[in-house]
Parts: sequence; structure tokens; C-alpha cells
Amino acid sequence: MRKQDDFYEAVNGEWIEKAVIPDHRAVVGSFYDLNEQGEEALQALSDDWLAGKNEPTDPVLVNFIKYYRLMSDWKTRDELGATPLQALVDRFKALTWEQYQADLVEFERKGLPNYLPFGILPDFIDPKTYVLGADTPKTILPDTTYYAPDHAEGARLLAKWREFRGAMLQKFGFDATEIQTILDQAIAFDARLAEYAMSNEELSERSKLYHPYTFEAFTALTPGLPLDNFLRQMIGQAPDKVIVIQERFWQNSDQFYSEAVWPELKATLLIRMVVDYAQFLSNDLRILKESYGLLLRGISEPQTKAKHAYLHASVEYGQALGQSYAKSFLSSASKRDVEQMVTRMIEIYQNRLDRVTWIDAATRAKAQLKLTKMSKLIGYPEDLPAYFSRKVVADDASLVDAMFALAQEKNTYGWSLWGTQVDPNEWSMSAHRVNAYYDPQRNQIVFPAGILQAPFYQVGVSSAVNYGAIGTIIGHEISHAFDTNGADFNENGQREKWWSETDYAEF
Repeated sequence: MRKQDDFYEAVNGEWIEKAVIPDHRAVVGSFYDLNEQGEEALQALSDDWLAGKNEPTDPVLVNFIKYYRLMSDWKTRDELGATPLQALVDRFKALTWEQYQADLVEFERKGLPNYLPFGILPDFIDPKTYVLGADTPKTILPDTTYYAPDHAEGARLLAKWREFRGAMLQKFGFDATEIQTILDQAIAFDARLAEYAMSNEELSERSKLYHPYTFEAFTALTPGLPLDNFLRQMIGQAPDKVIVIQERFWQNSDQFYSEAVWPELKATLLIRMVVDYAQFLSNDLRILKESYGLLLRGISEPQTKAKHAYLHASVEYGQALGQSYAKSFLSSASKRDVEQMVTRMIEIYQNRLDRVTWIDAATRAKAQLKLTKMSKLIGYPEDLPAYFSRKVVADDASLVDAMFALAQEKNTYGWSLWGTQVDPNEWSMSAHRVNAYYDPQRNQIVFPAGILQAPFYQVGVSSAVNYGAIGTIIGHEISHAFDTNGADFNENGQREKWWSETDYAEF
């Protein structure tokens, strides 16, 4: 195959013909291969620590090792089975509508299922400040389009979900009649949610997900919930506003939060209880929990017990692990080199913008300003967020005890952000991840150390090789500042129509 006849096929054809997707993965390629190599290296290092070899003295990593040890104790996990969670499942089984309302603050603080999709996020208009956001629960199927009667996969996937979740409920002592009823109620509840939840296509238009409500107007949408008391206890006062992300759901909240639909909501909470925490129980339960997700992704082989234990322990301490790993191979010289490459790529965008003929001078000036003010994070954070020092695993804790303690600390931190200023240097991705991202609300591009390795970035090769590899990714991330989402945010990360009407229509 000549390159001038089909460049893509000439360059990639042989690899495509020979590439095999392993049974435990859904995709294959340089990104995924390098990511798996990084995970394997970190897991090997963590296993050495677990065995007492070169143990770190950093308190955060010491707590990671303690948590990893609990996750890896499959003998205890398999002996206990569902027992560590049984009391909580029984509590939810006996829950009444009145008790649910009374216990919402406790459920939220402890990270227990409650069906309240609140979160703290940067404001679209004042992106330097954290505000309260009200989202929508997730549907059982991957997208609302799967619920159409003629969808080829919807009914099959829902039947498999029913099969897997029924098997899990059985492990917690529910009989066949109870399981039938719980599944019927949860599926009916989910079908109603699918009527009001936004599709993935709708959610992709980020600027259309901003609907500010006053506190009084928002709580008026949910007369069936004690949100006034709930929110005042969670953030210490009534918020000045609530950003509603999906209005259709909240404008019909009586169909999800009322005594009339409590049996269906309760069934949903029961299923979430047994599913959300199964990965901290016995191996048979964690495999049952994973089965539906594996089916959705086309994966035929679950993770090994060792890989499962490492990945679920590392989730809690990912930034600390990533920072440690990144410092071991990414030099300060390489960081400076990549920073210079990013600066150069931004300059190329600026030069090309000067030659664009279809936008007027005012729009071009705003676009240039956005590029000038674009910030960058390269490699790894110098300092971890302060809350990592509070992620403590007690010496006598069981796995489930430790998991709930970490969940409570995470929730406490998340809610504490309300009303505070956004830290522009806080990372949203661990440094060992083989990925990169652009954040339109910070006008910021981020390149973790994980992607600054061969084949994307190499020391000692020509600049042409590196620009041809990591350079394409840098250019891609910069382009997000001007894609269908980035185009709606200005140089300060605020949602603003900074285009002229004519230019935006042309765009």
C-alpha cells in the first residue's frame, strides 16, 4: 500500500490486522497499553510495599498500604461473604418513608444510597467559586435512547440486569417473591426516570446545563423532601442559589420523591445498597456486581482478584500514588521541555488565527486572548490536596469499616467546598494516568506524567518525533477550547457569548 494512495491504511493497516483485544479489556491501542503498563508497575511497587520492601514513610501512602492490605485479604472477605453489609441492608429493608426523610443527612454524610444527586461544582458565571449543583440519578441502561421500544439492545440488557441483580439480592437473604417485587418496582421507577432524564447527546452540550434557581424556588420543586433542613445541615446555611443541571427531572420530582412512590424508591435504594458495596465483600459478590458492567463493555473476563484489590484500593489514593510514580521517571527537564512544546503549540494556534478570514476583528481578539490566558499543568502536582492527610485507615478497622470511613471523609471534603474559591492548581486526574484534558471553566490544559512516556514523549529523540506524537495530543487538547463546548466559555472560564452573532453562526 502506497502512502499517497491511502495514508491511514499504509501507516496503520498492519497493526490493525494483527492487533487482538484481550478478554479482560474492551479496547486496545497505545493509550490503553501504556495505561495498563503503568498500572502494572504501580501494582508491583504496591505489592513490594505490602511485603515490607522499601515501605514509604509518607503518611498518605502508609494509609494506602493499610487499605490495600485489607482489600487483598480474600480469605477474610470470602469467609465473611455478605455479612459485613447485612445489617445495613436489613436497615434499608425496614426503612419507612418517614424514616428515610429523617435519615437523609446521615445517609449523605456516610455515603449511603439516598437518591439525592447533589454535588459541589464551579459556577458557570463565576467559575472561581464553588456552588451547589442538583443533577439527576443515572438510569439502568447506558442512555435514555435504549428505552425506545424498537431499540435493538434495550430489552436484552434490562433482562440481564435483572438476572444479575436478582442473584445479588438472593445472597443477602431475600426470597424469590421479595426479589421479584423489588426488581419489578425498581425497573418501573427507572422507566419513569428515563422519561425525564436527558440523553447523552443532550448532556454533551455543556452550556445548556446551567439553570440557576434561588434556594426558595428550588426547594419549592420538591415539597416531598425536607431539603431546607438537609441543605442547611450539609453546608451550614441556606445556599444563595442552586444550579439545576437537568430541569425536567426536578420539575417532576413528585414522581420520584413522595410517599406514593416510596415502595419503588425503596426498592431502588435496596438494589443500590447491595450493588454499591459488593466490591468490598466476597469474590463471588464482586464478580456478580461487575457482570452487568462487563456485559455493557463487551468484556468476557473479570479482573483477577489481585488486580481488583489493587485498583479499588488505589482509587482512594490515586493522586498520591500518581505523584510518587511520576516523580520516579519524569525529570524537571522533561517537564520544562513539554511546557515549551505547549507554549509553542499555542503560538501556532495564534498565528493561524491571524490568518482566519471568516471571523471579524473583535471575535479574533477574544479568541487570541483565550489562548494567551490558557493555563497549563504538566507532569504532576507538587502538593496533594490537604484532605489526603485525613484519609486515615484505623489499625483495627475491617475493610468495610475503612471503606465507610474513607467515603465519609470524601463526602465531608466535597460538601466543605461550597462557597470556597476554586484552586487553579488542583488536578482532576491522577498523574500516572495516560490521558490529558482541557477544562473550559478554568481555561486550562493538563498533561499528566503518565502520557509523557514512549511512544508519546521520549527523551533523546528529535523534536519532530515528539511533535508528531505528544504534539498531536497537545494540539487536540487546545482545540477543545474552541469546540462546541469550549466555544461557549471565555478566557476566564465564564459562560459567555464572546462571538459576534455572524461569526458564531458561521462556526
